[in-house]
Amino acid sequence: MKTEDYFKIGTILKTRGLKGELQVYVDFDELEKIKYNTVFIDVAGKLVPYFVSSVKYPQANTAYLNLEEVDHVDKTAQLVKKEVYLPNKLKPKRKKEEFTLKDLQGFIAIDETHGELGEITDVIEYPQQTIASVHYQHREVLFPLNAAFIKGIDVEGGEIYLDLPEGLLDVYLNP
Repeated sequence: MKTEDYFKIGTILKTRGLKGELQVYVDFDELEKIKYNTVFIDVAGKLVPYFVSSVKYPQANTAYLNLEEVDHVDKTAQLVKKEVYLPNKLKPKRKKEEFTLKDLQGFIAIDETHGELGEITDVIEYPQQTIASVHYQHREVLFPLNAAFIKGIDVEGGEIYLDLPEGLLDVYLNP
């Protein structure tokens, strides 16, 4: 199973109770609208399928997940801090006008000063801001995705045009 065929829905934060319930941080919008009975958990770089016995969404960005065959806190403890995925076929189709910053993953980042930085490998949403990650000159570089730095987005071409602040890349390239 290749991770390209799956999309990440969240990360297991901790165990909950003694009967195997897991608390999941959900970073996929409107997950509660998707019907699924199997999740795939990244265990040592491999996606392992688990059948879902129940799932609850008590608040935004939180899910309580019960998995079949995982019925004790000892079995759930080994799944803490693991990422949770669903197959791409379950991913809801969105209209072009529903494009979000999260959709920039896979786009090529191009800076006005430094040229092509590379493919955006991850988009991380924090409460304060959204951050993009690229591998530039053999190093991971993080930069904020906000209106001040984004000069344009070519959705069809898969490119984002940026004007990053002077010195930002130097922080990563000259430690």
